[in-house]
Amino acid sequence: MIYKILVVGSGAREHAIIKSLNRSRYQKEIYCIASNMNPGINELCEDITINDINNCSSVVRYAQEKNVQMAIIGPENPLAAGVSDALWNCNIKVVGPKKDMAQIETSKSFTRDLFKKYQILGGAQYKTFYSMDGVSEFLQQLGNDYVVKFDGLAGGKGVKVSGEHLTNNNDAIDYCQEIIDSGGKFVIEEKFVGEEFSLMSFCDGKSLKHMPIVQDHKRAYEGDSGPNTGGMGTYTDSDHLLPFLNTDDANEAKMINEATINALRDKYDDKYKGILYGGFMATRDGVKLIEYNARFGDPEAMNVLSLLETDFIDICFGITNCELDEIQVQFKKQATVCKYVVPEGYPDNPTKGQPININNITNFDRLYYASVDIENGQLIELGSRTMAVVGMADTISEAEVFAEREVSSIIGPLFHRQDIGKDFLIKKRIDNMNSLR
Repeated sequence: MIYKILVVGSGAREHAIIKSLNRSRYQKEIYCIASNMNPGINELCEDITINDINNCSSVVRYAQEKNVQMAIIGPENPLAAGVSDALWNCNIKVVGPKKDMAQIETSKSFTRDLFKKYQILGGAQYKTFYSMDGVSEFLQQLGNDYVVKFDGLAGGKGVKVSGEHLTNNNDAIDYCQEIIDSGGKFVIEEKFVGEEFSLMSFCDGKSLKHMPIVQDHKRAYEGDSGPNTGGMGTYTDSDHLLPFLNTDDANEAKMINEATINALRDKYDDKYKGILYGGFMATRDGVKLIEYNARFGDPEAMNVLSLLETDFIDICFGITNCELDEIQVQFKKQATVCKYVVPEGYPDNPTKGQPININNITNFDRLYYASVDIENGQLIELGSRTMAVVGMADTISEAEVFAEREVSSIIGPLFHRQDIGKDFLIKKRIDNMNSLR
């Protein structure tokens, strides 16, 4: 039998998903519905078509034309649009939750309300606002430690933190007013102090299989400065923890993910089938949830899928058939460092359409194409994160050396964060957690 599998999306995350499918022992044909002609994906697929990945009827039509048995949804926007629901309605299995359950990512207030109703540990003191009424009072109540979150999808850029993006309450009020003026709503919540980490879990609605814990670096510039981005790079450690975490931290995060899936099943009498990605903060008072994503992280997918030893197609069918508990999900006991190269001026005013040269890359298997296209036979950048490389070794330090060498060899009007995975930055994280515990 030949498995026909559709991947929705065309960034580096989807390139990583397709590479993992391609390594499967099964006979398969991989199809992709894409928003840009990703050359790395194009090499590995039977067919790639450029279309609106958020349009349910377009995705369903393409899936039916190709007779696919299963679809994997990469980005969040198709989940928010109900693409998963539309595919299931046509008897096509989907790795990616239905629209109602995807609210775990698409609505910050939904997640906080869910935690409150089901008394899930790791919640925050918060309020949801539809107007400016009561905003000043609640900011004063929280003191100088608060976070303002646009209640919707903003490409990882809708969150503003006091002391980082907001220097005082007036800045916060201005941002809140900006959201209201655009017709949006927002959540204000307490600011957690500690170290961030990500735990992604494969879910079939009953069982969860947890992936290695990852740390992302959202800020554009070295030393965690500059504007927020979709993520400039990530690393994992060989023990699948992180150097500043202990097993209790990991177990707390796993319990929170499990409690969340149970709460969603109870609320909707339906099963969450896909990836649950918890963004957590290790604090003095235990592990707290910052926010959820309803899909693989980008760049986190590159780290964990590089380490995955179990056949990815087995896992995907385990998710869609509610048989995940029967699968031994295993990852290599190695460390990884992923670094993104991005256009000059990113994220606020990026260069676009400029040529880039990757002839000096030594391991193309660890190179992931993101916001790029081919024009007259030349690879060009499209203005968002351009491409990522992954280093893998026995230690983070060794993996970082490989990642840095490879990412530095990409030529063009680009930059990257050299400090991701470096010993001094990791020591800073360890010292910070030691001072809090």
